[in-house]
Amino acid sequence: MSLAIKHNRAMCFALTAALASYFAATASAQNYPAKPVRYIVPFPAAASPDIIARLLTERLSRLWNQQVVVDNRSGAGGTLGAAFAAKSPADGYTLFQCNSASSAIAEALYARLPYDHQRDFAPISRIGSTPMVLVVHPSIPARSVNEFVVYAKANPGKLSYGTSAAGTPAQLAMELIKQTTKIDVVHVAYKGGPQALSDVMGGQIPSTVQPAPLVLPAIQSARVRALAVLSLKRIPQLPAVPTLHETVLPGFDVNPWFGVCAPTGTPTPVLDKVHADLNAVLNMPEIQHRFNDLVIEAAPTSREEFARFISVETVRWARVIKDAGIAQQ
Repeated sequence: MSLAIKHNRAMCFALTAALASYFAATASAQNYPAKPVRYIVPFPAAASPDIIARLLTERLSRLWNQQVVVDNRSGAGGTLGAAFAAKSPADGYTLFQCNSASSAIAEALYARLPYDHQRDFAPISRIGSTPMVLVVHPSIPARSVNEFVVYAKANPGKLSYGTSAAGTPAQLAMELIKQTTKIDVVHVAYKGGPQALSDVMGGQIPSTVQPAPLVLPAIQSARVRALAVLSLKRIPQLPAVPTLHETVLPGFDVNPWFGVCAPTGTPTPVLDKVHADLNAVLNMPEIQHRFNDLVIEAAPTSREEFARFISVETVRWARVIKDAGIAQQ
């Protein structure tokens, strides 16, 4: 048998195998999901990301006629959940609620990560973003960021602020405020936003930075006082609360974002189906109305757009971390 014939046979076998794999994946996608799907949220129950996750997974469960189970795996700024998701089977039955902390910030903040987001995850779609709010306990004699800065300067090292974890947008935002205004305020990292907020309401710590969906009820019931919104624009639910852009940090804009990713290697037809169905859920009027109530700006994307967005955000946060002089952990 000539070498040319052997080569052609090998090519045919390879092509046949590739086609068989493609059609098998396509058939699998048509039947997907055939069993419950795990949806990993790298933050605790009742935190803002968890609220978003449960809204979406409830609708996906109805759409797929299969249970989509939220699995909260919190810790280390979302990186513990990300590491778990990265090592999960790439069969479509593990989805990960990727986010600005574990998918962009962590790359620059941590010297050693147990995963590489670009290598280990396939982006599916962005969900949206939510503004953050700086709040204080009512006993703090400050009704604006400027007054908070004056009070902090008069009490160097005596004030603290809580966040859901180290390495989150909330911590980086406060570190930039500290750097810009030259105040000495101590960071206290919690295991989740609800715990930090609870301690501020109880007077255990004086201040915290939290996503608007989590902190709005406490603001509206006067259990905490809102000093500033961290996004570029004010939010309709707090029209009297100025932004940092208007006060101490011109141009400042932090909107933690969330999306859905899957482990790299998940079949493309499955990724396409999840993308189409997720975006169908995001476009439901009831979801849009609920997102509006929670101050969440829906921003569904194509898979390619989301991948580019994560790359841009990774570069952006690396620059913020460097400019703020935050050392790698």
